[in-house]
Amino acid sequence: MKIIVSLFCLLSFGVTAQAGPPPNFVMVFIDDMGWGDFSCFGNQEAKTPNVDRMAAEGIRFSQFYVNSPICSPSRCALTTGQYPQRWRVTSYLNNQRDNERRGVTNWLDPKAPTLARLLQQNGYVTGHFGKWHLGGQRDVDDALPIKAYGFHETLTNFEGMGPKLLPLTLKPGSTMPGKIWADAERLGSPVTWMLRSSITTGFIDAALPFIEKAAAVKKPFFINLWPDDVHGPWWPPVNKWADGKRGLYLAVLEEMDRQFGKLFDHIRSDRELRDNTLILICSDNGPEPGAGSAGPFRGSKTTLYEGGTRSPLIVWGPGLIEKSKAGSHDESSVFAAFDLAPSLLSIAKIESQTVAFDGENIAPALIGQNTASRTAPLFWRRPPDRKTASDKLPERLPDLAMREGDWKLLCEYDGTKPQLYDLAKDRGESINMADQYPEVVLRMTQRLLAWHQSMPPDNGPALANESAK
Repeated sequence: MKIIVSLFCLLSFGVTAQAGPPPNFVMVFIDDMGWGDFSCFGNQEAKTPNVDRMAAEGIRFSQFYVNSPICSPSRCALTTGQYPQRWRVTSYLNNQRDNERRGVTNWLDPKAPTLARLLQQNGYVTGHFGKWHLGGQRDVDDALPIKAYGFHETLTNFEGMGPKLLPLTLKPGSTMPGKIWADAERLGSPVTWMLRSSITTGFIDAALPFIEKAAAVKKPFFINLWPDDVHGPWWPPVNKWADGKRGLYLAVLEEMDRQFGKLFDHIRSDRELRDNTLILICSDNGPEPGAGSAGPFRGSKTTLYEGGTRSPLIVWGPGLIEKSKAGSHDESSVFAAFDLAPSLLSIAKIESQTVAFDGENIAPALIGQNTASRTAPLFWRRPPDRKTASDKLPERLPDLAMREGDWKLLCEYDGTKPQLYDLAKDRGESINMADQYPEVVLRMTQRLLAWHQSMPPDNGPALANESAK
C-alpha cells in the first residue's frame, strides 16, 4: 500500500530540553482492551511479547485513566486535551436519530483543538491509521474528513470519512470470506478489503512508508495507530480459532500483538528513529464483559468504576526517557488521556497559548524524570444511554464520578446515593466508606456537581427516567 505524503517559541514546561531534532510520536490507542490484558499487566492466559518488550525497555504506568468508559468520548479527550463533554461527545457516535435521542453530536466540532493540528502547525507530518469514530459513520455521511482535524494522511475503517480498510471475515471451514460494514464504502475512497484478522498489519503497512517519507523530507512525525482488533466481533486467523467469547478475544489479542512487532521492530532497528521516537500504548476504555479483563478492578466498558476508566499505559523511547527508568513500573503517577496532549507538546517544546486544555502537563512523569501526578481532580460523566451496562447486566450504575487523591466518589446526577472508596486500600472498590467520611463526601460531591453543571448537558437524565419505568 503506497502513501503519498504532502510536503509540508519554545516552552520547556519543566522538562529538560534535549538537543537535536523534535521527537517523533506514535500513539497506539487500542479499542476495548482491559487493564489486565497485556501479559506485562498480569494476563496469564495469553502472551503479548512485543508489547511486553516495549514495557521492559520503557515505563509501565498503572494509575493511568481515560476520560470516558466508552469509545468516541475517550477518543475525543485524547485528541483535544479537553473533557469530551465540552464538545457534546458523551457516548459512541451512532446514526443521526440515535445521536439526537441521546443528546450527542454527529461529529467532532472542527473548532475543537486537536493535538495533530497543533503539531502540524509546528512542522510535524501527521498521520492517522485506524479507527476514528469521531464522525462519519452509519448514516452520518456529511461529516468532515479526518484530514480536517490536522492530519496529512489518513486511513480508517467504517467509522470515519476518508480512505478505508474494510474487514473481510473468515471462519474455519469457510471457503469465501464475508464482508461486514460494506455500506461504509460510500464514506470515503479508495477502499481496500482485507481479512480482519490481519487488518492491523494493513494500517501498519500504511504507517511505515509514511514514516520513511517523513524522514526523507527531514520532518518529525506524529502517528495515531488506533486498532480495533479486540473490539467484538472477534475474528482471529482461522488457524488460531478458539472457543467462546474469551477464547476468541485472547486469540485476537495475541495476533494483534504479533502484528505490532512489525512497527515496533522497524522503529527499534533504525538508530535515528529509536533514539528520537516516543511510543505510547494504551486502551480507549475498559473491556467488554466476558471478553477482556479489567484485572483487579471492578466494572467494565461503559461503567465509571475503575474497570471502565483505568487503562494500561506503556511509554517507550530509549533516547527520550531517563535511562535509569527503563523497565520501571510507575505505580504513583495519576493522570489521564487528556493530559497527553499538553505533555507531548511540552516534550516537543511547542507552546500553545490559544488552547485552554483541561489536561495538565505531566511530561516529566512520562519520560521518567519524576512520578508526579496531575494536580486537579479527574471527573467523569457516564454515557447518557448507559444507566445499565447492558440488558444482561441490569444493575443501575452511578451517573458521575470523581477521583481526588486516593478518594474515588461516585453518585447520581443530583449527588444522591454516594459511593466513596479509598483506592490506596481498596482498588477493587468493594467497601463503600461514604457513611464513615461524610465531610469528604460533601466536599467532593459539591465539586463534582459543579463540574457536571458547568458542562453542556446530554439526555442522560431523561433516558435514565425512561429506563426506570
